[in-house]
Amino acid sequence: MKNIKFLEEKGVNIQNSLELFGDLDTYNETIGDFLVGIHTKINQLIKFMEANDMTNYAIVVHSMKSDAKYFGFMDLANMAFEHEEKSKEGDISYISSHINNLISETNKAIILIQEYMNGEDAEKASNGLEVSESDTLGAKTILVVDDSNIIRSYVKRIFNESYNVALANDGEEAIRIIKANANNDMIDAILLDLNMPKVDGFAVLEYMRQNNLLKKMPVSIISGDSSKETIDKAFTYDIVDMVEKPFNESSIKMVVEKTLYVKNMNQGNE
Repeated sequence: MKNIKFLEEKGVNIQNSLELFGDLDTYNETIGDFLVGIHTKINQLIKFMEANDMTNYAIVVHSMKSDAKYFGFMDLANMAFEHEEKSKEGDISYISSHINNLISETNKAIILIQEYMNGEDAEKASNGLEVSESDTLGAKTILVVDDSNIIRSYVKRIFNESYNVALANDGEEAIRIIKANANNDMIDAILLDLNMPKVDGFAVLEYMRQNNLLKKMPVSIISGDSSKETIDKAFTYDIVDMVEKPFNESSIKMVVEKTLYVKNMNQGNE
């Protein structure tokens, strides 16, 4: 890695990032995940734009905005925010005429990160447990469901030494894992994002409610959408708590501790 001043001199808001990550080591360990993520997201945005799918475009560009903000790339975050607002309005004309600017800003961030990493393997995979071949868990687990690999990796690193953490990148994967473990007692807590492409968090909550799993596997929401409508809808389900992104280590630990407490209380009442 180059000295952090390299990024600061290029206009990256490192201080804002360290408020989230807590220290430079965590920032450095996670920035490769950001690089992989923005490669993927820009390709998804092009696909959704070409399909005139503004709903999924808004979800992905919102995630890009959040990730860019986490790592201090504020120009990219602000540009992604504009795309998010316009896509929510269904303004395909704006999106199609401005997506090249977004791609250009994304490429600037990619090149800057590659220079900062200075030849290290930028395509490193997240070191979290991505459940695929067998979704049946063999240890007490916190399941993190979020389409942002940054959030998944960040939460994984916080709890990695004290807990098994399983990761799902959308609601479809989450439902598969939940279903596979419905008859055991391995999932102690679920951290669930609401806005995800393909299958969203509300679909996961509805599946769990219909199968009477919300007490067996307590859920807390992690979301960047703090609108009253979203909050009210989330609390129509028997969730434990809700934390707004971006969150720091202490706030996510508090939510997980509360969710695990509810799990223990539910077990005691059985």
